[in-house]
Order: sequence, then C-alpha cells, then structure tokens
Amino acid sequence: MIKESMKLQDLRRKIYIKAKAEKQWRFWGIYVHLCKMETLKESYRLAKQNKGAPGIDGVTFEMIEANGVEQYLESIQEELTAKTYYPERRRAKAIPKDGNKTRILSIPTIKDRIVEGVLKLVLEPIFEADFQLGSYGYRPKKTAAEAIERVTVAAIQEKTRVIDVDLRSYFDTIAHAELFKKIAERVNDKDIMRLLKLIVKASGKVGLAQGGPLSPLLSNIYLNEVDKMLEKAKEVSKQIDGYEHLEYVRWADDLVILIDGYRKWKWLEQAVSTRLRQELSKIKVELNEEKTKTVDLKLDKTFSFLGFDFRRVKTKQGKIGVQKTPRMKARTSLLRKVKEVFRRHV
Repeated sequence: MIKESMKLQDLRRKIYIKAKAEKQWRFWGIYVHLCKMETLKESYRLAKQNKGAPGIDGVTFEMIEANGVEQYLESIQEELTAKTYYPERRRAKAIPKDGNKTRILSIPTIKDRIVEGVLKLVLEPIFEADFQLGSYGYRPKKTAAEAIERVTVAAIQEKTRVIDVDLRSYFDTIAHAELFKKIAERVNDKDIMRLLKLIVKASGKVGLAQGGPLSPLLSNIYLNEVDKMLEKAKEVSKQIDGYEHLEYVRWADDLVILIDGYRKWKWLEQAVSTRLRQELSKIKVELNEEKTKTVDLKLDKTFSFLGFDFRRVKTKQGKIGVQKTPRMKARTSLLRKVKEVFRRHV
C-alpha cells in the first residue's frame, strides 16, 4: 500500500516503478488516492485544458467557476468517499469519418469527466509499465510524429511487406468481462473495480463509449496482449540472424505491421497474420477483412496510417526514401487551420 501523504506526481512515479519492477504485483488500497483533493484538482485542470463541450446536464466550466471550483470538487469528493457516485447519461454527438460515415462520440458531463480523470491518473502508471514500445496512441510522452517516424524507418530498412490492419467496430465490440479481467490482473482493489464497472457499464452491455478521458487507456489495455505477441515475433526473427525482420506501430485501433520484403521471410508474414487472428479471437475482436490488406511497397504500392499515405521512393541521390502525403481529409483540415490563423492576424 502507498502512503496517502505522498504528492500526486510522486505517487504516480512510485506506482510506475513498482509495476515495472514486479510484473505480477496487484495494487491494493489505491482508491483513497482518487478521493484526494489534489487528484481531483489535477483531473479538473486536465478536463478544462481539453476544452470539451458540456454534457447532457448543460453544465459548463464557466458555470462551475462562477459558483466556485473548490465547492464543486468537494461535492464530488464526498460522493467518491461515501461511494454514492453514479455516472449520468452521456450526450451523443456524431462526427464525420472517411467514406461519408460518422463516428458517435458519447460526451460525459464535466463531473463524470473529472471522475474518469482521477481514475485514469491512478491506473495509468500501473499499465504504462506493461505497455509495449510499438503502442503510441494517447500515451504520455508519445506522439503521432514519433509513430510516423517509426513506420518510415521500418520501410526504409527493407520491411516492405505491410499488413494494414483494420479492426471491425473496435470500440463498440470490447467485451466488458474480458476488459475487467485484464485490469484485475494488476488491480486488487474492490472499490476501484466497482467504480470502473459503473463507468464502463453506464454506456451499455458491450463496448467502450468514446469521448471520455478513460476510454483511450482502457482500449490500450485491451489490445496489449496483441502488442506483446508482435514484440515476441520481433524477438524470434532477431534470434535467427541478429537482425529484426518485423516492425509494428499501433495508434489505438490503427495498426500496421511491416515485414522484411525478401522472399525468405514470407513465412514470417504468414505466421504473424495467423497469430494476430488468434489473439484477436481471444478478446472477441474481428478483423475487417474487406479493409485489412497486405501491400508490397517494392511494387510501388501505398498504405495509409495516421492521415498519411506512405510510398517508397528513390531520392535524387539514388537512395531509398519514403514519401508521406497527407490524405485529402487531413489536407483539408490543415488548410482550414492555416486559413483560421491568417484570419486572426489580418
């Protein structure tokens, strides 16, 4: 158990170090840290920083601050301490996707965002210690630019057979029982588990609602075994001749696997494809077979990742490089932002 008097930053660091050092350790007695005013204030700061829209109750940050933030947080603290907190219904908001489709965001109230935030602040360092190097999405000190660079380097290093993975309705199909089982492997605190189940089940019997601060962490926990399998495949390929013949990069449910393009490594591509399906089957996640594809960059093919189309090219010096072209949607968004910046300074 970790002493209650510790500052939040020190607490998170100590949790991470403990989790990293002892992979089988299950944390207990940590619910008390959710209820501390320091944790609540940090969660409120992060929620306000994200400038989210109000939830179904219509309460805004301006309204909270007009009535007093301290008083507002004290009321949440009382509910968490007495274990009388219960999440409210979320406000649905549709946002456009590629192909004239929409993704439904479920916007929690500010109060619920704060509660999800304190839970994330305590759970995140536990699972950060378990996450793999190829996972980048919504993680501390990890950026999309770094993920794109990892893909670029792999393509230059002759990993030219690319499995472009598409998961069918990933967030909507996450099985709650399997998710809670994965979290319980590291958390032995009934009050934490009770609160977590309240939040996850508030949106239905299956799936994770997108729009709150906790969902990205939970989605990474759910796919961590897939990442572990890919890390193991990297090590197996390296044991053969001392070189890695596989790379992968995952951003939430967006995953690309790059495999050595030489014919002798065709077996590795087939083996990884089979193991990927096996791991996804264990957690009841399906591949979208229509969109999941393998492309050969040596044949001048392209694949897409994080808003960019990737293509191998030869530079003027005759060296191999990778051309990254923003997709039309990303380019349109970028132009809109640039125009807005110019408008502000005219």
